[in-house]
Amino acid sequence: MEDVLDIYELPYNKDIPVVCMDEKPYQLLGEARESWAMRPGDNKKIDSEYTRNGTCSIFAFVEALAGRHHVSVREHRTAIDWAEEIRYLVDEMYPAAQKIILVMDNLNTHKPASLYKAFPPEEARRIIKKLEIHYTPKHGSWLYIAEIELNVMMRQCLSRRIASIDALRSELSAWEDERNNGKSKVNWQFTTKDARIKLVSLYPEF
Repeated sequence: MEDVLDIYELPYNKDIPVVCMDEKPYQLLGEARESWAMRPGDNKKIDSEYTRNGTCSIFAFVEALAGRHHVSVREHRTAIDWAEEIRYLVDEMYPAAQKIILVMDNLNTHKPASLYKAFPPEEARRIIKKLEIHYTPKHGSWLYIAEIELNVMMRQCLSRRIASIDALRSELSAWEDERNNGKSKVNWQFTTKDARIKLVSLYPEF
């Protein structure tokens, strides 16, 4: 916990960005019946029955201090998918960065070893050398800025039925543009000093 909190206290540095990433499974749902046309001022009426169109995985990256956001949709959640997203982070999002401080959870694919499953050793090592990885503690979702980003995404963009991957990609692309244009940042306030006071019961007594 203190390791992650110390990272969040670092000042903004464009050469060493702090980026949080997370991924979320998403179920594609279609309408079983067409909804009625709305009258002005009325809420849209939809049937409670729906069709299941499969699942996919949403990858989200957020640089909280710069207000930079990126989301992508993949059909699967494999080590290869994660590795390809990380290469995009390094080569497309931050090609000029000296190092990227990457904060993420302990999901089984979120490991440097996944890069070796996707790329030749030289390429995997090149990507790893650009990263400084920090993991959030287990059961510490409250500490995870990327999860905050996903919660905002669900409220603002995904609190409805979306039937296909193409439609989902289109909707999330528009949401990402709006977030980036507005430079939506995360104003994190909880510090290591606060933790030692408010969460004193978690610390051993001497």
